[in-house]
Amino acid sequence: MLAEEEQQFRAFAREQAAGLRRTAYLMCGDWHLAEDLVQTTLIKLHRAWPRVNRKDTVQRYVRMVLTRCLLDEHRRPWRRRERRDGVVPEVLDTAADPAAAGQRAWAKNMVHQALTEVPPRQRAVLVLRYFEDLSVAEAAATLRCSEGTVKSQTSRGLTALRAAMEHQDEGLLRPAMEGIAW
Repeated sequence: MLAEEEQQFRAFAREQAAGLRRTAYLMCGDWHLAEDLVQTTLIKLHRAWPRVNRKDTVQRYVRMVLTRCLLDEHRRPWRRRERRDGVVPEVLDTAADPAAAGQRAWAKNMVHQALTEVPPRQRAVLVLRYFEDLSVAEAAATLRCSEGTVKSQTSRGLTALRAAMEHQDEGLLRPAMEGIAW
């Protein structure tokens, strides 16, 4: 790799690392795994940088590699036994509007907890479609599948997300709801 290409890659990695980490976290629900996925993605991107950078397809390639790394990670035998039930770390801006901040945090936590219960491929489709704001065609290209598959996985993922939100333990939600000024 030429020195100029190396500098371009480093600039890209600095600018995009935080966003990639957030996307990876939404897909996997674990900050540590998200960091590992981003690291693996950037290593793979570095190998392909001269080829990908010339075609101006870097964003699409990065999303595709990140998603593939996540799906590969879930296929590993030791991951099948793990269940993640950690709490979403959140920094609140309670100075502006404490009640609204608490309500947003509660809703965000509720959606995130439900999202972790959605199967990995459906979760990846939901994150790409609704968080990354990709079209059906772009998500299909990222996942290397047909548009019909993206549509069906989106539908099934939304159904699973709704079901997970409906079946969340009432005992966990009530204390959180009591502190919110409706």
